[in-house]
Amino acid sequence: MSATTPLPLVLAGARGHGRWHLANIRRLQHQGLVRLAGICELTPLTDDELDLFAGEMPEQSADFGALLDSTGARVAVVCTPIPTHTALALTAAARGVHLLLEKPPAATWADYARMADGVREAGVACQIGFQSFGSHAVPAVKELIGDGAIGSVRGVGAAGAWVRDDAYFRRAPWAGRRRLNGTDVVDGVLTNPLAHAVATALELAGRGTAEDVRSIETELFRAHDIESDDTSCVRITTTDGMPVTVAVTLCAEEAGEPYVVVHGDRGRITFWYKQDRVLVQRAGHGPEEAVHGRTDLLENLVDHLEHGTALLVPPERTGAFMRVLEAVRTAPEPAPLPPTAWHTRPADRGDGVRRVVHGIDGTVAAAADTLTLFSELGASWARPSEVSTP
Repeated sequence: MSATTPLPLVLAGARGHGRWHLANIRRLQHQGLVRLAGICELTPLTDDELDLFAGEMPEQSADFGALLDSTGARVAVVCTPIPTHTALALTAAARGVHLLLEKPPAATWADYARMADGVREAGVACQIGFQSFGSHAVPAVKELIGDGAIGSVRGVGAAGAWVRDDAYFRRAPWAGRRRLNGTDVVDGVLTNPLAHAVATALELAGRGTAEDVRSIETELFRAHDIESDDTSCVRITTTDGMPVTVAVTLCAEEAGEPYVVVHGDRGRITFWYKQDRVLVQRAGHGPEEAVHGRTDLLENLVDHLEHGTALLVPPERTGAFMRVLEAVRTAPEPAPLPPTAWHTRPADRGDGVRRVVHGIDGTVAAAADTLTLFSELGASWARPSEVSTP
């Protein structure tokens, strides 16, 4: 139990992924670290949706700024549609309210820069919601690399093979969209559902800031009848020439655990970032596997405010990721895969269907293993990549 007064907190966006935040806030409320003072939703939560919280119910309002004022919130968790992140973050910053801002932090580089400048000028703490950065495996892998466990690092790959059915792309008006009503959304596989693969690969490469990026190659495809990409790869070349290649899909044959692999000239380290699991394979040693703990990002933000603990994911640590998002946003529209490249299967749950790209599980893994793009692997449906420089 905390010896200090719980920090009053407002949650913006309590449905969808926001339900996870609601449960996490309840956990920290039981520990005496925070107090849920308000919920910002266009439609108020029902008593059933709030049954996680016994006793005093939080205030509810669709007006985020007014809710921050009336509750005296010191912290806000923002889990709303991507295009709203910057405006809500700046609304909080103007009131001196500290932030946990869900990933991706913004829908455009310009919005990200405006948000980062705004929170810095306001002097508020801002944590970006890349939960994998809280894994204790991240510093452990960095220490192994620094100690030369796998020799000189020659590149970093990442792979994510997930399964999503047609209902996934109907979950919200902005789902599967690159833009909505003239506003950028960028809800592609690289930038939202598997954004952690991109950000974590850059973090393990030690190249997480915007200044670390020299060029970005994108190959964006879609099997589903959507606007954004669902099967894509990207290769970031850092300013010192290191390749970071990420290949991901929502059209896998079988759902797999996404991972990042650090390639050295004397071995490799694989990190399954949702499981906090690390496998080290190196010359002269047998395989070594370990499972690490994890620090919750909201808990880390509270520790930062109360005790000065360093933030795990300040905005500047996601600058390279935002360069990738901007490259995806400004790239040509994702190419539709020919019907011969995919087939349908019944959804794993419900009555819907899902689309499966033939052989994509192996293709995604091969891209991470060889640091090459789909087109370089000879995928029949892949086209030459677009190259951008930040």
